[in-house]
Amino acid sequence: MGVKSKTKKMMMLLMAVIMVLSLAACGGNGNKEKASNTAANTNAEKTNKTAKAPSADEPGWKSDTSPITFDWYLNFAWFPNKWGVDPTSQYVTKKTGVNVNFIVPAGNENEKLNTLIASGKLPDFITLGWYEDGVKKMIEGGLVLPLNKLAEEYDPYFFKISDPDKLGWYTQPDGNVYGYPNSSSSPKDYEKYGDTYVSNQTFVVRKDIYEAIGKPDMRTPEGFLAALKAAKEKFPEIDGQPMIPLGLHEFTATGNDSLEGYLQNFLAIPRQKDGKLYNRETDPEYVTWLKTLRQANQDGLLAKDIFIDKRAQMEEKIAQGRYFAMLYQRTDFAAQLGTLYQQDPKKIYIAVDGPANSKLDPPKLNGPSISGWTVTLISKDVKDKARAIKFLSYLMSEEGQKDLYLGEKGVSYDTIDGKDQFLPEAFDLMNKDRTAFDKKYGSSFTFWMMQDTNITQKWAPKSVEPYKQLEDWTRGKAVSVSEFDLLDPLANSEEGIILSKIKDLRSKTLPKLLMAPSDAEFDKIWTDYIKKQEDLGLAKVQAFQQTKYEENKKKLGLK
Repeated sequence: MGVKSKTKKMMMLLMAVIMVLSLAACGGNGNKEKASNTAANTNAEKTNKTAKAPSADEPGWKSDTSPITFDWYLNFAWFPNKWGVDPTSQYVTKKTGVNVNFIVPAGNENEKLNTLIASGKLPDFITLGWYEDGVKKMIEGGLVLPLNKLAEEYDPYFFKISDPDKLGWYTQPDGNVYGYPNSSSSPKDYEKYGDTYVSNQTFVVRKDIYEAIGKPDMRTPEGFLAALKAAKEKFPEIDGQPMIPLGLHEFTATGNDSLEGYLQNFLAIPRQKDGKLYNRETDPEYVTWLKTLRQANQDGLLAKDIFIDKRAQMEEKIAQGRYFAMLYQRTDFAAQLGTLYQQDPKKIYIAVDGPANSKLDPPKLNGPSISGWTVTLISKDVKDKARAIKFLSYLMSEEGQKDLYLGEKGVSYDTIDGKDQFLPEAFDLMNKDRTAFDKKYGSSFTFWMMQDTNITQKWAPKSVEPYKQLEDWTRGKAVSVSEFDLLDPLANSEEGIILSKIKDLRSKTLPKLLMAPSDAEFDKIWTDYIKKQEDLGLAKVQAFQQTKYEENKKKLGLK
């Protein structure tokens, strides 16, 4: 045998040995226990972990449950809870290894968020209202990561548990999705769960006063005014303080929820006509009811309080039962309603048929929409991309929903009569003192950032009084308004600046309309208001919104 042949054989043998050794190094998790604890072996295992493709069928979070703390910014100054104080969040941390440090603004949310955005460095997770300008600013500024890319690389399980319609809805022009919503319901969800949906929008009256004046029909302007008058005459004072005939959401720098969307929904004013967005505030039915409220003020039936009170003052007066009627969001006074119920079940607020159009059509109230309530994004500065998207997937999944809704088995829930449900003592505390419940149990979405109310419906307890009556009244009246979401321009765009000026004008005009001394003066203020909107450039805003509306319909597959 020649030297060349021997050399060739030796080379082949050497290569075979190298290959065997390489395969042994890459090969396997199965031999981890046998491997000696050397640095080389540890590194080989790390390489192997990274090389292993993540599974689309297995929850990604299970692959790594080592301790990690994420900073999570919530753009809600009122959020009072801390992670790790209660058994539910402790349970989630024990299970996933993830601890959460909430960052909540102390004062003005927009100022805090704008400061964070200007700094160019954001906390790991950010949750804010989908309607906030900050969402677009963060995306356009490249400050947040595409969830779809993170999922493709680190956790394809995300695509298994996310809703394709919601991903489609939040897909940006660059083809990426940066935020995922909570409390969101797509048109398909409406087909599946629609008959169970309720609205937050209610017209309520104090039960005992309403009954004492003969349960009047308040759907017409005449009936409405007569009821306010009768209530004030019969009950001029509540526990020594003046009775307030009508309560509304607070007047803000942009308007008043009760006098805009709420009233328009109660009057079933359409949002579009023949495919064109309809300017609802120009509807004659709406103007008639604003004039009705002007008359109420002239008759001494609108207390000065309603023009100046903020939510904190309103809550105090609701707890005292000082309002006769309110056009108000039921969940905003749930705590006060519970207090009243404990004191005297007869003195609670109940939902009744309120202002209606001249045909007395039932109201069309806002139900859940595909946009949801908030969106959650992951910062480009996130400390661990893989763990972040895996934790988000966990929270969105049925397992995560159950953990954060019911809590830990045997602590806040158990299987009772064959059904997973809250323990009686936990449910009782939830209804009597929600703040104490959050600290003691931390379940029932104390941490609501990724709540999916469609998933959790199967575990939701039946509503109890005094909340049940208000919920039940809205059933069948809630409609999907998804295609009318996300219509507004970015605040610093030309159309956005115009819209901001129009909202400012509206906020100043609404009180003037209600305080006008006569219908003739109301008409003068109204005509001037409509003209000023046009002069500011309303047509430009409407053209922008119409384009967005048509895009929304395409996204949702609506004709």
